[in-house]
Amino acid sequence: MADPSSYRPKPGQIPDSPGVYRFRDEHRRVIYVGKAKSLRQRLANYFQDLAGLHPRTRTMVTTAASVEWTVVSTEVEALQLEYSWIKEFDPRFNVKYRDDKSYPYLAVTLGEEFPRVQVMRGQKQKGTRYFGPYAHAWAIRETVDLLLRVFPVRTCTSGVFRNAARTGRPCLLGYIGKCSAPCVGRISAEDHRELAEEFCDFMAGRTGTYIRRLEKDMMAAADEMEYEKAARLRDDIEALRRAMEKNAVVLADATDADLIAVAEDELEAAVQIFHVRGGRVRGQRGWVTDKVEAVDTAGLVEHALQQLYGEERGDAVPKEVLVPALPEDLDAISQWLSQRRGSQVSLRVPQRGDKKALMETVGRNAQHALVLHKTKRASDLTTRSRALEEIADALGLDAAPLRIECFDISHLHGEDVVASMVVFEDGLPRKSEYRRFQIRGFEGQDDVRSMHEVIGRRFRRYLAEKEKTGEWVGSDGEVPDGVPSPAGGEVPDGEPPSTGGEVPAEVPSAALDDDGRPRKFAYPPQLVVVDGGQPQVAAARRALDELGIDDVAVCGLAKRLEEVWLPGEDDPVVLPRTSEGLYLLQRVRDTAHDFAIRYQRSKRTKRLRTGPLDAVPGLGEARKKTLIKHFGSVKRLRQATIEQICEVPGVGRKTAEAVAAALAQAAPAAPAVNTATGEIMEDDNGDTARGRGSGHE
Repeated sequence: MADPSSYRPKPGQIPDSPGVYRFRDEHRRVIYVGKAKSLRQRLANYFQDLAGLHPRTRTMVTTAASVEWTVVSTEVEALQLEYSWIKEFDPRFNVKYRDDKSYPYLAVTLGEEFPRVQVMRGQKQKGTRYFGPYAHAWAIRETVDLLLRVFPVRTCTSGVFRNAARTGRPCLLGYIGKCSAPCVGRISAEDHRELAEEFCDFMAGRTGTYIRRLEKDMMAAADEMEYEKAARLRDDIEALRRAMEKNAVVLADATDADLIAVAEDELEAAVQIFHVRGGRVRGQRGWVTDKVEAVDTAGLVEHALQQLYGEERGDAVPKEVLVPALPEDLDAISQWLSQRRGSQVSLRVPQRGDKKALMETVGRNAQHALVLHKTKRASDLTTRSRALEEIADALGLDAAPLRIECFDISHLHGEDVVASMVVFEDGLPRKSEYRRFQIRGFEGQDDVRSMHEVIGRRFRRYLAEKEKTGEWVGSDGEVPDGVPSPAGGEVPDGEPPSTGGEVPAEVPSAALDDDGRPRKFAYPPQLVVVDGGQPQVAAARRALDELGIDDVAVCGLAKRLEEVWLPGEDDPVVLPRTSEGLYLLQRVRDTAHDFAIRYQRSKRTKRLRTGPLDAVPGLGEARKKTLIKHFGSVKRLRQATIEQICEVPGVGRKTAEAVAAALAQAAPAAPAVNTATGEIMEDDNGDTARGRGSGHE
């Protein structure tokens, strides 16, 4: 544990300006990234008395061994840099945003009859206009919430839209004035489309027209003494201005431009793009690429232009593109861009003023991206290799465990007992090979017996696959007892029989091969980790010994003191708290624990939602709802005769008999009782039963 005073910066050393800071541990690994309006004030908060810090903050500052910072010009830059660093370093003390596979866009689906405003990711779709990308989806939603007051465009899904049209009632936004409610005919399709196009014009930077128009209407309403209308227009103007203020003005002449900067070395290059619309930064993106060919800055710019605008049309290509160096074939590139936009596009290098200053900021972002990419690339590989080597040394393995499988048991008071298996290869999770199991050998709570069953089932499947391919047989030429034949036998949950057939509902799509068939337990791990202590480890080792498997190591990680237990050992292996190997084992164990809990909760939820009608064969959700709606409740349906059930549309006599039989077997629910008076509450028929403790007869 480090003393924060040992690495506290000297007085006056920290600048009083916006920036982003990083805490690193003694291994130079980034453990926390944060941003601040004033670096001096924010960092001073971390170096106060430890007793006054939040426990998590205290743990972070005592784990850290150094702190460093980067000064930026504005808070917007700080937000962007913080987001970039969290993605690059994945700090253990930061909240992890797992939706970072692509940047979010604000999209308007102009290709639909009634255009919809929404957040979109991934590949762009034809007929949809995009604005962004943005660093965070919440920033888009805040902006849209402000603009819907002035441009009440539809934001609901197709299902909600159809349901509102069917019932003739709009959603909540329609009632509060943030949707023009085209679903119920309050506005025509033509007028709604015009409203959506005005929304797009405002987002594209043409803001002055709408502000001036609303101000003119507000003054006219005031002159006519329509003060309520004038007040609403005043609030609309304020909403538009707040939406505009979310992005500071960076170019005073309301320029529409994209600024592209490149940072490079001999092997790699980082490209950063700022999208400026109406003089304001509306979005940012970037990527790092290997220099697989001899290419200079001008060539990198040309490749960036191709990747950036290769699929764009119209206003998505701005009037002006600012770059650090002009491509060699400038005329051809300019003409190509102009064709994609439909009007002249200026491609040039800024020489002075605000545009050059902004280009320098973009360049700094590109340099940061390149440095951070190289740091992550080196440290990731080094850290993971060190972690695997530390595990091998601590457990006495001949080689680093390149494939680790971890198992965990989850249940709620002995019900819905399930297990999980997660896989890490080269120190990284391999989610496509995660598995989950239902405990079927017995009922009740017994974690040790459950662990023995799960390990046995997993490795029996492995041996069956090896036998099927002819790669493994027992020492006597026979398959050991308990190993199923390839044509059938016991199959773990989430894994269908190897002969094919329908994939069970529990199988995640990620667990399928490219041809749609489930993956198999064909690869053995070098190390099996169980969540638990000596008893769980002994059960896992016993399951492997029963199958004749002696080349797979086993260990357990106990939660209480984070001790590593080995089979047959009376004392645990204690890894240092700063050990990369312990950190990897904790991550593997916690991943298996979370995966098991999610499955157990889903099983419990499904069980609690199950009713007596679910047991009726051939009775789908639609006819179940029809039956309940017809009789009003399951209780009244239970009291109905078969002839009365047959009167329900779509229900034949055979189905009615099955429904009656299922309800007769199910025990009726106990009546609700007022615990204060002992009185039985009102039943489904609206009659009140006689109170048992109130003195009524």
